[in-house]
Amino acid sequence: MTAPSAWSILPFAAYLLVIALAPLFCARFWEKNRNKLILAVIASLPVVVYLLAGPAHGPGWLLHSAKEYVAFIVLLASLFVISGGIHLKGSLAGTPIVNTALLALGTLLASLIGTTGASMLLIRPLLRANEKRQRKMHIVIFFIFLVSNSGGLLTPLGDPPLFLGFLRGVPFLWTLRLLGPWALVNAALLVLFNVIDQVVLNKEEKERAGSQLEEVQQVQEPLRIQGGLNVLWLLGVIGVIYATGTYGSRISPSPDVQLLCQVLGMAAMAALSLTLTRAEVRKANRFTWGPIVEVAVLFAGIFVTMVPALKLLEIRGGELGLSRPWQFFWATGALSSFLDNAPTYLTFSSLAVGVVNGQHPGANLTADRLGGLLSYPEGALFLAAISCGAVFMGANTYIGNGPNFMVKAIAEENGVKMPGFFGYMLWSVGILIPLFAVVTLIFFR
Repeated sequence: MTAPSAWSILPFAAYLLVIALAPLFCARFWEKNRNKLILAVIASLPVVVYLLAGPAHGPGWLLHSAKEYVAFIVLLASLFVISGGIHLKGSLAGTPIVNTALLALGTLLASLIGTTGASMLLIRPLLRANEKRQRKMHIVIFFIFLVSNSGGLLTPLGDPPLFLGFLRGVPFLWTLRLLGPWALVNAALLVLFNVIDQVVLNKEEKERAGSQLEEVQQVQEPLRIQGGLNVLWLLGVIGVIYATGTYGSRISPSPDVQLLCQVLGMAAMAALSLTLTRAEVRKANRFTWGPIVEVAVLFAGIFVTMVPALKLLEIRGGELGLSRPWQFFWATGALSSFLDNAPTYLTFSSLAVGVVNGQHPGANLTADRLGGLLSYPEGALFLAAISCGAVFMGANTYIGNGPNFMVKAIAEENGVKMPGFFGYMLWSVGILIPLFAVVTLIFFR
């Protein structure tokens, strides 16, 4: 197979750079989804022309990426719609033990309904529980660490990179083998959060007249769930994905038919949620279509421009010198910190395919079927390191994962003074990087 020309990866690199920098330097321009769409089209057009008129396999590569894009967006949209129909009404006491329990719940839910779904479901109840606290910034930061990122490691539903792996042949239950790193990182963060939150509350007790602990323990309204029927539709999405991924060949020998069944099944669950959920529930959640439209526009450009880069890495990746699990963990994580972790996952997974093909000349693995990596011990370890790097280190910056900025914006709307871009990085570098070094020593040496 002929590798794409080196120049063909430039639109991909330029587009990712725009996604990373535009929110920082052109915030007003970047706010409008129309402008994002224009940039996506500008970046994609030369790649589309090249793939249609250049490499012999170019049209097939483009079609395959388009099919993945549809399945990817339908998954995110269905989880977004269904979770937007679940409203946690009422409030809890903002004590360290309650806050830790909410973060732990969100960490578990992140692997079931996605980091975006879990974040949007729990951030407002958490803020309501702590509205009488003076210092709340650390609560939101740890929420981003846990619920918006590291909690989503255990299933393909948890984070977009893992779902892309599932679409490319990684078994649905394989990510459960990442339980060790998931448990280590999340348990350590929960314990550390509880200690910090208790210290902060104790300090406030000394600074303020009266007992703040008694004040935050006053629950204004019991917690109850509205739109609980949507839990059934969430389970339906999980069932559809698991069934089509595990038993799809029994439905039809055609991968296209299997993918169509998966897309239609997820869309049906979202349609049921939209039809059967009362409008006031979504209104209470401040549900709008803006966030999912933004994701759809951004990823349309990504899924087109990344095609030559992924194929180039698949064919020539063994020449780049990455050959150890720790190298894949940190390289994937570093890029995921500043660019979106979904294309980063595919980029380094394709590179791992190239490395394994170089080590085993008869392997003939392809980036379209990443599950083949699991047939080789080093390939399985590479994929584990890439998965952990993409999911965990998306928490290193606000732009590392989609929910990060969404949570920050909601917190600031509710009066929480959040740190700036580099101020947030002081927290992530001080807390997360040492923890990831421990993960490296235990799992990816």
